[in-house]
Amino acid sequence: MFADKSILRIPGPTPIPPRVMQAMNRPMIGHRSGQFSALLAETAKRLKPIFGTEQDVYILTGSGTSSLEMGVVNTVQPGEEAAVLVSGVFGERFAKICERYGIIVHRLEVPWGEAVTPEILTPFLKERPQVKAVFATHCETSTGVLNPIEQLARVVHEQTDALFIVDAVSSLGAVPCEMDKWGIDILVTGSQKAFMLPAGLAFLAASERAWKVIEQVKPLAFYLDLKAYRKSLADQTTPYTPAVSLVFGLAEVCSMIEEEGLPNIFSRHVLMRDMTRAAIKALDIPLMTKDQYGSPTVTSLNPEGRFDAEELRKVLRTKHNVVIAGGQQHLKGKIFRIGHMGYCDPLDVITVVSAIEMALKQIGTDVTLGAGVKAAQEVLINHV
Repeated sequence: MFADKSILRIPGPTPIPPRVMQAMNRPMIGHRSGQFSALLAETAKRLKPIFGTEQDVYILTGSGTSSLEMGVVNTVQPGEEAAVLVSGVFGERFAKICERYGIIVHRLEVPWGEAVTPEILTPFLKERPQVKAVFATHCETSTGVLNPIEQLARVVHEQTDALFIVDAVSSLGAVPCEMDKWGIDILVTGSQKAFMLPAGLAFLAASERAWKVIEQVKPLAFYLDLKAYRKSLADQTTPYTPAVSLVFGLAEVCSMIEEEGLPNIFSRHVLMRDMTRAAIKALDIPLMTKDQYGSPTVTSLNPEGRFDAEELRKVLRTKHNVVIAGGQQHLKGKIFRIGHMGYCDPLDVITVVSAIEMALKQIGTDVTLGAGVKAAQEVLINHV
């Protein structure tokens, strides 16, 4: 095997296309130069269709978590109340950020692997109409659940005057997310997943409704003061030093997205999800989520004692150079997760399924070689 030919199939960071790597290797330019200002302004505009918004999209240097924190600290003040929808690790992260800033948090928790539904959310918010914001996760990366954000947004606005703030870090760019049409007030994401870049950029857009609140809030954060980003973007710059090379890469990513077209990108991700789920079912490995809420970007599996998830991951990594993700928090060592987003196509899915079959055989699991591959191939053939 080639040591440098690893097949990375985790839910972030994801593989980087060669043309994006080439773009990031461009000679450095001044971050306060006219050349960079033009690049930043144009690239920010190109992000709007991906967000499904006419509002400005702000680019900040930081991980996806920085955009989550920006969404919190600019909208809710210490002592005010917020609702957080928790279906896994990243819903819980929103709650922890709120609590760090002295916000009173009302958690709506569902079992990991299940989605937050309108039927659950409606009575929860009816009892808490005073909340200033409702925080939700679109794709819960830790479980592979895609929460029904459009329907949840409707409930939020029917039951409260709260802002609806959504983490789309592992969904945006691969899954439809119509910020303006659905009534999302703040939408945030990061660069290292469907955007096919290294970690290091985060993106945020806010509705006019959200800006009325933001203008009244004096955030406790300095670097994450959203008003500073709005003022700077109006001048085609950033308030603090940007990651210039990553913005070069982002512009190239925008070109790739525009060339393939968002509808085709969404269809490709649904196809890869359906191939993966069909393969796993054929191998008789339990899926963590129902088909209705299975994410097009990541699939989680729970062997439930049939085999050791960590042993499988080790054989995949050491024998086949295939890297998949394990579980998080209380699911660590119990489940494994397959990422299929960004620079990934249906044949990549077949490769990973084939490797999983071989690895299962190698760790002594009773499995029929080719069963999962055949199921994935049938989904692909019928799609084509």
